Amino acid sequence: MSDMGSLQDRRQSPPESGQAGAPIVAFDFDGTLTVRDSFTQFLRWKAGPGGWALGLVKLAPALAAYGRHRDRGRIKAASVKEFLAGETRERLEAEAERFAEIMWPRLMRPDALAVWEDWGRRGAHRVIVTASPETTVAPFARRLGAEGLLGTRMTFDAEDRVTDAFTGPNCRGEEKVRRLKAAYGEAMVLSAAYGDTSGDREMLEMAREAGFRVFKGRP
Repeated sequence: MSDMGSLQDRRQSPPESGQAGAPIVAFDFDGTLTVRDSFTQFLRWKAGPGGWALGLVKLAPALAAYGRHRDRGRIKAASVKEFLAGETRERLEAEAERFAEIMWPRLMRPDALAVWEDWGRRGAHRVIVTASPETTVAPFARRLGAEGLLGTRMTFDAEDRVTDAFTGPNCRGEEKVRRLKAAYGEAMVLSAAYGDTSGDREMLEMAREAGFRVFKGRP
């Protein structure tokens, strides 16, 4: 699974179609497979203590505005602008790889990993569906052996540097369902789905087996 991006558009035959196809199982990432929000942790790790503190001060107006509009996509875009804008794709991907290597033992829920591996042994097509950027989650997905990754997509300019915008909506709520159907077809069926927030509700509702906050383990 060397190219995680290539997995995003791979379609899967729905189980009831009569065609040979693995069951599709969707996992939220932050708070479900992990104990906390991985993107916030990545930004904090990348910026360092001083840079993180200064960045939060600069983000104060955006954070105050979030209290009114409650738009997670907007506050995420503001965070990307503050901490990542102008970063090259190559450097960002290398840092994301290093972050995953360091933080894996501190972030991953052991009981969630056990269920993930169990579905793998059963031949399932396991897809991570996350509001975090695909770029920063991809190293974790590779370590997990994920068959698919759908997340919020960062935008890169003509010089392959991070911009302050995303390509498409924040991947939560109805957007998770839309992305799943775009990747696997309108008739796709989820054999199971796991999540931990209201942003996973629509995805869980379309699954035959829904696990809401079922993972409690800590590293």
